[in-house]
Amino acid sequence: MPTRFATVEAYIDSFSEQVGERLRVIRKIASEVEPGAGERISYGIPAVMLDGWDVVFYSGWKRHVALYPVPGGDEELDRDLDDHRAGKGTRQFPHDRPLPEDLVRRVVAALANQRAGGTEAGKAPRS
Repeated sequence: MPTRFATVEAYIDSFSEQVGERLRVIRKIASEVEPGAGERISYGIPAVMLDGWDVVFYSGWKRHVALYPVPGGDEELDRDLDDHRAGKGTRQFPHDRPLPEDLVRRVVAALANQRAGGTEAGKAPRS
């Protein structure tokens, strides 16, 4: 049975130093982009929350860290994320390359803006 984590810190601490540091950078970027955001474990991985809604998720893996989902509606951001495409709703950042912090910042900001604008119709707040 997979490990269940009670906190984001416990999740991050379960990884190697290299992966944990990359996850901490993503966490820090999210808190800088959205200072009032909360966090929790959702679907077994860290989630950044705004007004009770999950906005962005991130996870650590052996060869990469990932961000979910992918924001829509910004062609320039889509192009910039193309090299990191791993699936329809996932972007991966391999450990053998520097973490593109500005790109992570743009993804978090775009997802927060989408959520604030209510562009994910039909989604109910998470409690």
